[in-house]
Order: sequence, then structure tokens, then C-alpha cells
Amino acid sequence: MNMNIQNAYKGSLIGFHVSIQGSIDLSVERAYRLGCTAFQIFTTNPRGWRPRILNDLEVERFIEKRIEKGFKIVFSHMPYLPNLASPKIDVYSRSVETLLNEVSRCIRLRIPFTVVHLGSHLGEGYRNGVRRIVDALNLASSLCKGRVKILLENTAGSPNSIGSRFEHIKDIIDGVRNSGDIGFCFDTCHGWAAGYDIKTVSGVNETVEEIDENIGVEKVYLIHLNDSVGGLGSHIDRHEHIGLGSIGVDGFKNFLKSCLGERPLIMETPVDERRSDLDNMRVVKKIISEL
Repeated sequence: MNMNIQNAYKGSLIGFHVSIQGSIDLSVERAYRLGCTAFQIFTTNPRGWRPRILNDLEVERFIEKRIEKGFKIVFSHMPYLPNLASPKIDVYSRSVETLLNEVSRCIRLRIPFTVVHLGSHLGEGYRNGVRRIVDALNLASSLCKGRVKILLENTAGSPNSIGSRFEHIKDIIDGVRNSGDIGFCFDTCHGWAAGYDIKTVSGVNETVEEIDENIGVEKVYLIHLNDSVGGLGSHIDRHEHIGLGSIGVDGFKNFLKSCLGERPLIMETPVDERRSDLDNMRVVKKIISEL
């Protein structure tokens, strides 16, 4: 496989993580107003354990509005609290339940992808953490049946976390009985903070090679396009506006020229007074136009 950077970016699917405040179907309208062609949502409160009940009317409206506005792909994101690698029985049990609930909610909403954070083994050992994650994914896979693909997201590499190295993702996917239900979401901020150079041409080439060798580029279904407050290898998980962080505009130009630039791009950029979502969209579209 020729992994040299090529100007192959199609730029057809790009958007943001958008709010579901008020009703989940309102997320479609918010994404449309921002000029998104794909978007990501939490289907419930991301900082709580108990999922909000979806009523039939909002589910119906979400599906109808998505079709009306022409959104071919929507992504969900698991809440923040679950830790699928946790050795704590109560936390692990609730985390698995949350994963199963999320898959079920995606099936009901006809959302084909859900993004999952892998969690931390809390010092109890990498292999033990991976085993717990694999067990959880095997249970969730029994619900998927081709309707939902679970995307494992890479991490910035904080102590005891799982997912900062592509080898971690490989170990997990290899352990799942039906690995076809599992894919990969590459977060640019997390990858950069974990030590993958996605800023230079040679670094992007090497990163894509490593993904292909360990996971397979065909299993990359989503890019979380975020700049980084921290530097290369800093292990700091803090997103920044596109071009204002340590990856920078030139770094994103090099990254988006690679085959990974052909994947759907979802931004999870900060909400502050320095720049709006619309401004971040304009910056990314300008970068794409100059490739």
C-alpha cells in the first residue's frame, strides 16, 4: 500500500459535535445551521449515569429531520463517566450497562456509529484492562448485528489509560469475536499529545503507516479534528481551535492531504469568545480549498 501523502481529500463530510438541549431532534437543525454535512451528538447527559428516556415523538422527528436535511451520517458519543477498563466491579458494571444502552439508543435513532472512550485500568495492569474492554465489547457486539459500529477512540496517554497507542487498539480489536462491529476513531489532538507527529509530511506518513499496520486504515471511520493546547508527546488532553494550537494550520494541511483526510471530520473545538463554530468551519474549509 502506497502511504505517501496525496491530494485526495474529498471534503464531503464535515461537522461538529452539537447539542441536543431541549430535544434530540433539535441537534439536526443546529448542525444544518452550522453548515455541517455530518455531525456528532450525545444521546443523553454525558456527565450522568442514568440515560434520559427517549420518547417516540422525538425519535421520529430526529429521523425525519435527518432525512429532510440530507444527513447521510451521524455519530453518537458515549457519556464521559463509564470506564470499560475499571477493576472496580460497580463502576465496570455500570459502564457496560451504559455501553449496551448506547448501542440500543443508536439502533432506535438509526445512528450507525458510536464513539467509545476505553478508560483506565487504574494501576491494575494493561492486560487486565484490555480483557475487561474486550468482554464489554463482545456483549455490545451481540446487539449491533450490522446496525451500529462501535468506534474506539485513541487517548492522549495519561497514566494507566488504554488507547494512546495503536497497538492498544489492535489488541482490543483482535480480542473481539466479531471484529467487524468494531472500528477506529482517530482524534488529532489526542494522537499529537500521545506522541504521533501529524504535523509534518514525514510524520503524517509514519502515523498512517502505523495505523495501517496495527489496525488497518479501512477501519478508520471517523476523524475528530481538533487542534491541541499541549505539545507533541505532552499527554495533555486539551482541545484547541483549528490552527490556534500546536498542530497549526500547516499541520492540518499536511494531515488532510493524507488518506485520513477522506474520512468524516468532526470538530470538538472549545466554546469560548475567541472563535465560533462557524469560524472554525471557515478555517477548515479554507485549508481544504488550498490543498
